Amino acid sequence: MQAKVNDKTYEIELVSKEGNNVQISLNGKILDLDVVMSEYGFCSLLYKGRSYNAESVCQSEGKYTITTAFKHFDIELSNPQKKYLRNRNKEMEEDQGAIVSPMPGKIIKILVEENQKVQKRDALLVIEAMKMQSTYTAVQDAVIEKIAVSEGDSVLRDQLLISFKKNNNQSI
Repeated sequence: MQAKVNDKTYEIELVSKEGNNVQISLNGKILDLDVVMSEYGFCSLLYKGRSYNAESVCQSEGKYTITTAFKHFDIELSNPQKKYLRNRNKEMEEDQGAIVSPMPGKIIKILVEENQKVQKRDALLVIEAMKMQSTYTAVQDAVIEKIAVSEGDSVLRDQLLISFKKNNNQSI
């Protein structure tokens, strides 16, 4: 994921998350944080023994204003991989046979079973990455062939999550 603050761009990637302990890579440097999210965009960060409180206000899709210690930062988040996957899905043939994880995360909920028929836009599973949950949905009608993960599993980038049967031209 990329974060643009003023005219600087930073590469951010979630390395691991266990409870409130979060490890991220910021431009290749590993940071260990203790993060507690509360309601309405407020969070508390502990980094190297120092405490920081911040408020995040969403201005529009991917654009936020962060306030901390009476300072305001306008941040624009973009996920090049998500954009790539979105564009790839638009151009995709009907023969896509699987869903893979676009980034490291944790499987929160699996909403389907093997051999289950799903329709376009049906919810398949929920993944949490960087303290945000994303629901993956079927791109088109399909039949679940294999669920390669379980609830609670940590997953890596490009790890197989769900594969689909290719009979009757039903895949996503």
